[in-house]
Amino acid sequence: MDAHSQPPSPHSLSQAGWLQRTFGSLRGHNFRIWAVGMLVSSIGTWMQRIAQDWLVLAELTHHSGAAVGIVMSLQFGPPILLMPLAGMAADRWDRRRLLVCTQSAMALLALGLGALTLAGQVSLWQVYVFAGLLGCVASFDAPARQTFVAELVGDASLPNAVALNSTLFNAARLIGPAVAGMMIAAVGSGWVFVVNALSYGGVICALLAMRVQELQPVPRAPAGSTGMLEGLRYLRGRPELVVALSMLFLVGTYGLNFPIFIATMAVRAFAGGPGLYGLLSSAMAAGAVAGALLVAGRRRPHLVSLRLSALAFGVVCAVAALMPGPWTFGACLAVLGGLAQAFTTSTNSLVQLATTAAMRGRVMAIYMAIFLGCTPLGAPLVGWVADAFGPRWAMAVGAASGFAAGLLATWYLRRVKGRPTGPRPAGADGACPS
Repeated sequence: MDAHSQPPSPHSLSQAGWLQRTFGSLRGHNFRIWAVGMLVSSIGTWMQRIAQDWLVLAELTHHSGAAVGIVMSLQFGPPILLMPLAGMAADRWDRRRLLVCTQSAMALLALGLGALTLAGQVSLWQVYVFAGLLGCVASFDAPARQTFVAELVGDASLPNAVALNSTLFNAARLIGPAVAGMMIAAVGSGWVFVVNALSYGGVICALLAMRVQELQPVPRAPAGSTGMLEGLRYLRGRPELVVALSMLFLVGTYGLNFPIFIATMAVRAFAGGPGLYGLLSSAMAAGAVAGALLVAGRRRPHLVSLRLSALAFGVVCAVAALMPGPWTFGACLAVLGGLAQAFTTSTNSLVQLATTAAMRGRVMAIYMAIFLGCTPLGAPLVGWVADAFGPRWAMAVGAASGFAAGLLATWYLRRVKGRPTGPRPAGADGACPS
């Protein structure tokens, strides 16, 4: 051995092991190009969300939190109604082709809203219509996109791939709002919608460029299956999944209304403009990226980790509501973003890993209906609280949802003390082996 050479230290070896676990899914060609396409598209998506909220809040209404809540309800509510069709579509149809169709449709909707805005013809009811149509398309896109990750990497790397997906999405959240804020101030909201329409090309090109032969084979649901009723019956025999989804319902309905929280705090509590709104949104995204990376380094999620992240979410949300200035509020948002991301990403992985492959589309449709569809149920209430009592009280509602979810998990874990609480590998018939 060379006198000057030294063996690697245990610390460096542990760092290398952590890096391999955290970024392992990127070794595959299909997931790499998917990740690049998703990053481009997600930046555009976050730009549109900021521009749409700002268009409604500051240009089409007089700082109406309730109007923003209605837009969120229309955009994220359709998954509740379309869940049976969307889940069966993800389980029966070729997911890659389905995603090409949904991504193309969303690009056309963004382009249409951009054209109306640039022409100066946009009105509030038209934003409502476009939000509703986008929600309908997203109802089919979301479960197919979530379950398609397993086809890219396989179940063994699924938790890592889900966490990396979330990392990219939140990296886009870090970039998109800041760029949107500058674009709105410089050229207006309309061009932001046009840029988002173009960004969908990233995912479409990635889907078309994939090596189809390298995709993991996934069993399809038989033609005679009973759709979502079968999925609900499957969940009935899986109490740990019911608890996890119930926790997601509580936090998703009342705690994940970040557009309302951030927009009303920026405008009413801190008297800011679109630049402050974008910066605060980016601050929360920075924390979300860190939270997703931490989850990517873990091996498997458990209800214990869901409970801790839900309780911590409640505490930090309450503290954020008390912050006197935008900088301290932004610091709390960064922590809050990390906790929210750890909670939702772990829930996603737990649900997918505990579900047999042939049922995954329908179960993930239920997951996405809760994740996307139940936030709008609480959004009008949270918006009304912000209008009637102030944005700080609206954040208190979000804090209460975290505490309630944590208490639910505590009750369940005590009830089944001594039994495993993490996802168990599903058997061929969908039941978990004892």
